[in-house]
Amino acid sequence: MSDRIFATLWLLLCLGGLVIAWGIQSDYSYEPVGPRPFPMLILGLMAVCALLMLFRKPDVVKWPANGMLKRLLALCLMLALYGWLFESLGFPLTTTLLTFGMGLLFGARRWAAAVSGLVMGIALFWAFDRLLDVTLPLGAWLS
Repeated sequence: MSDRIFATLWLLLCLGGLVIAWGIQSDYSYEPVGPRPFPMLILGLMAVCALLMLFRKPDVVKWPANGMLKRLLALCLMLALYGWLFESLGFPLTTTLLTFGMGLLFGARRWAAAVSGLVMGIALFWAFDRLLDVTLPLGAWLS
């Protein structure tokens, strides 16, 4: 029952956020798509998830095993470090490190996690910078 209450409240918050996000305007366009689509997309996806949670069949909630909780905590710490170091280290390096760490959490070999991290860091930076014209920090070490 508490998950349905949470889903209802979360859905109402998402709908309110969508109303607010619709009103986002910018005097100048620093990116081709402007500031409105990203919050609209995220809030829309969260609203869909809240609806799915609201209308799913009830089940018994089971806490994850101790090892899974430790991995979730490690993932939360990695994401916090990603946000904290994003500007100083830059997008390519922080994305590479995050992908490497997540690969290790999911059981990848070190070399596979390192290669995938490097590919993700470079490919995503190239895609955002060249294809989408989104300005991302390179970090103090490359500036």
